[in-house]
Amino acid sequence: MKIGIACYPTYGGSGAVATELGLELAERGHEIHFMSYAPPFRLAGFRERVFFHEVEMEDYPLFEHPPYSLALAVAIHQVAQDHGLDLVHVHYAIPHATSAWIAGQMFEGARRPRIVTTLHGTDITLLGKHPSFRSITRFSILRSDGLTAVSSYLKDETERSFEVDGSRIRVIPNFVDVELYRRNRAPCHRSKLAPEDEKILMHVSNFRTVKRVEDVVAVFAGVNRRIPSRLIMVGDGPDRARAQQRAEELGVAESTVFLGKHTSVEEVLACADLFLLPSESESFGLAALEAMSCGTPVVASRVGGLPEVVEHGRSGYLFPAGDLEAMTDGAVEILGSDERWEEMSRGSRRIAEERFSSDTIVGVYEDYYREVIAGEVLPAEPSSMTSVHAHGRSDRAANRG
Repeated sequence: MKIGIACYPTYGGSGAVATELGLELAERGHEIHFMSYAPPFRLAGFRERVFFHEVEMEDYPLFEHPPYSLALAVAIHQVAQDHGLDLVHVHYAIPHATSAWIAGQMFEGARRPRIVTTLHGTDITLLGKHPSFRSITRFSILRSDGLTAVSSYLKDETERSFEVDGSRIRVIPNFVDVELYRRNRAPCHRSKLAPEDEKILMHVSNFRTVKRVEDVVAVFAGVNRRIPSRLIMVGDGPDRARAQQRAEELGVAESTVFLGKHTSVEEVLACADLFLLPSESESFGLAALEAMSCGTPVVASRVGGLPEVVEHGRSGYLFPAGDLEAMTDGAVEILGSDERWEEMSRGSRRIAEERFSSDTIVGVYEDYYREVIAGEVLPAEPSSMTSVHAHGRSDRAANRG
């Protein structure tokens, strides 16, 4: 298959999943075309059958802000036309699903590629609900030929908030490369992160308010008073300064390391003894899954899609968001017993391998693509494009002989 992928290139779950999916698909022999305003942050080095197309925008005095949505639509149309794409997979509803639909309208006749939209979280739970975007978000996802969500929680939220028939949303969870994200891998940076007698607690995120990074520091401070430990904060964002200030206030600044953005997260996650994710909301929790694949137990909030990833009592503990005392006690219980830690470490790794490995989930995407291209999946809402789709299938079949 020839597949186009439109995503945000910046740090975050949707861009990471989109990029890893494309690379995995290329390894399986598919031709992949990424489209964005910059190379995705996990797209590094030459990969066979992988191409990147930069969305070009021109500064024009009339526009206060460059019209990226329209520029992306043009790019999708051009790439699809030039390379004969079978399908365009867009990640995050706004603006990608909108741009893909516009691109589809630009084709003469019925030669347009199918559109699959994957909903990742805040495109539905936050941005999509805003009055300025709700109607265009709903319109765009309803005009997609295929629609997926990364968790059952997000599927239910989409059905409830946007009046979408839930039976037409396929739940395909995020995934992890269990060979890349594993413990006892080289290089090992543990000795550079903390003294041998200290436990390493870790947090990885974009440091936005929903991640509650000040709570991360507060939980660590409670643990540090009872167990010698160090906190490694990976990532950057608007609440980093608040987290640093909180570390000063709680007297743990010298035991807290802010690494900033890190492209090889797997190298540091493999060193962690515990992963903290006390978020206000998580539609899936990709960082938690990556930690689990490294055999790192997780203490997190019982919110959103996290219970679908972290199994309470087996791979870590889940508590109500904001219950810092319970999170601290849970972390101390795990770190304070080698036997308990080993048990949860094995449980974490096993869940990642059995339920979320890339070998399994990427195959699910391949099967879904084939269903969508063959017209076996109904769009989220019937539209006037249905007859066009049917003609398109006939044209493509004839062209392929």
